[in-house]
Amino acid sequence: MASVITNIRGIDVHYEVHNARQEQTIVFLHGFTGSTRTWDEVIEQLPATHRLITIDLVGHGQTDAPKLLRYYSMQEQVEILEAFFEWKQIEQFDLIGYSMGGRVALAYAMNYPQRIHTLILENASPGLKTIEEREQRIQLDHLLADRIEQRGIVDFVDYWQDIPLFQTQKLLSEEKQHAIREERLNQQEIGLANSLRGMGTGQQNSYWPELSKFEKNVVLLNGELDLKFITISEQMKGLFPNAQQIVVSKVGHAIHVENPQSFATIVKEQLHL
Repeated sequence: MASVITNIRGIDVHYEVHNARQEQTIVFLHGFTGSTRTWDEVIEQLPATHRLITIDLVGHGQTDAPKLLRYYSMQEQVEILEAFFEWKQIEQFDLIGYSMGGRVALAYAMNYPQRIHTLILENASPGLKTIEEREQRIQLDHLLADRIEQRGIVDFVDYWQDIPLFQTQKLLSEEKQHAIREERLNQQEIGLANSLRGMGTGQQNSYWPELSKFEKNVVLLNGELDLKFITISEQMKGLFPNAQQIVVSKVGHAIHVENPQSFATIVKEQLHL
């Protein structure tokens, strides 16, 4: 595995490459408060037949966390990814995104469909449908961003790990819960705060009207205990021309963390690894 930092569109971007000599590529995008580390247990179980690339999104992990908000827009994150793939001369690939990273993956796929072979979205959303929903979410995200900057990362992580979305992670081993907490604590306050302000669910464009135009293969993954995103994925499945939905039993929002074995098995089956 190679861990590399390179400058893309004025941002130092950290990424990791496994099986670098392989040509067929799978790209992984983490969720909010995550990093390349979140995929380690999944990647361990995938065959060496494909090049596997994990990327720290702007404001996360070892990628830059700039103060300027313009670097955090969804469209800028998409363009950073596109510039990265051009630089790496990767013409087409399978793209996997979780939660916030799933929103980024979907936005990228909508902008550059020719790059995508199969799109796998783990508990992800195309955005909010109404202006009222978006305005309400923007307000909440800005309040949370202010809290992060005012109270610091420890206070935020204490709060974040206890929200209903992550209650199923309380069933994980103490060792795994500690690893998740450490990954969150290693983030920078400005990076998380600006991610909420710049590419939170309320800020991004709603891609609901465009789903019907995306003709590539789409796999929608949900945890059985994440009822909100099961409903969102059901609605998405009805709009994508070529989509299937897979619900994984006994897990919540972060399937790849709560059951990496099942997640890796699904990836192998869906991508014919």
